[in-house]
Amino acid sequence: MSDLGAKLLTLLPPETAHRAAILGLKRGFGPKARSEADPVLRTALAGIELAHPVGLAAGFDKNAEAPDALLDAGFSFVEVGAVTPRPQAGNPRPRLFRLREDKAVINRMGFNNEGLEAVKARLEARQEMSSKGVVGVNLGANKDSVERGESASDYAVLLKALSGLADFFTVNISSPNTPGLRGLQSGTVLDELLARVNDARWAEPVFLKLAPDLNEDDVDPILDSVTRHRISGLIVSNTTLARPDTLQSKHAGEKGGLSGAPLLDPSTALLKRFRQAAGPDLPIIGVGGVDGPEAAYAKIRAGANAMQLYTALIYQGPGLALRIREGLADLMKADGFERLADAVGADL
Repeated sequence: MSDLGAKLLTLLPPETAHRAAILGLKRGFGPKARSEADPVLRTALAGIELAHPVGLAAGFDKNAEAPDALLDAGFSFVEVGAVTPRPQAGNPRPRLFRLREDKAVINRMGFNNEGLEAVKARLEARQEMSSKGVVGVNLGANKDSVERGESASDYAVLLKALSGLADFFTVNISSPNTPGLRGLQSGTVLDELLARVNDARWAEPVFLKLAPDLNEDDVDPILDSVTRHRISGLIVSNTTLARPDTLQSKHAGEKGGLSGAPLLDPSTALLKRFRQAAGPDLPIIGVGGVDGPEAAYAKIRAGANAMQLYTALIYQGPGLALRIREGLADLMKADGFERLADAVGADL
């Protein structure tokens, strides 16, 4: 799937286009990285060595159908999912809206996915083929589990079942499209959840993915829980429920999580607050509004060790990963940085 092909897909309804993109990648139509990333971009993330810091966020490849094609397209790591223990249809359609004028998307998908067994089978097949490249799994809770207050059990089941099949896991408690899920981000509920997660985990790093709509007062308690339960790092952030006054699209009033360019500033500000409070050692992945080298560099300078993108692919195509990594190296060198670690948190 070329970048031109990706742009043509935007003429189709959003979910139809997304399915076509996955099928195209599975059949080998994606771009291929022809060269190695500049060594200045090498970094480490919770013990995982990365050739460069540009990764793909969860949500694009929900069912682990094309992670290797996406790695070939130039991403240094790919996060599949969110996966839930049982298959889930998600919310009624329409549930995905392009905000072209705003370079943004609103979704209220609701963790639609084929479930644990389907994802596990694909990851096992990938392992049998000795596929290389860093792949993580975003973990979600079934809607009815959240309603019954049994979310922790879902995350524990997923961790135990998928251990050994991925390089890292992400506990997603920040999607705005499963009622009650974001309530897991604070207080004793978060403590109890992370305790269950810690008991269920094996050797792989586990990240906690947070919402961009947190308050200043939420930062320290979350970090306390993360430290106490030995969570490996943070992903900041998920989609937002906020609606900036600058939005121009006719879809701006749709319910769901807003992602894309309007999320760059608030998500980066939250990232910076977490880095300031956590100090230099906690691994943090920055997400939200990354659509080019400048935005990626802003995440790094705000304190991210790596970053992820998704929404910008819809408008720019899968070749974006290569363009970002090349431009990011140029920006770092122009500022005199000889390695990425020296640029992390430079704006603090």
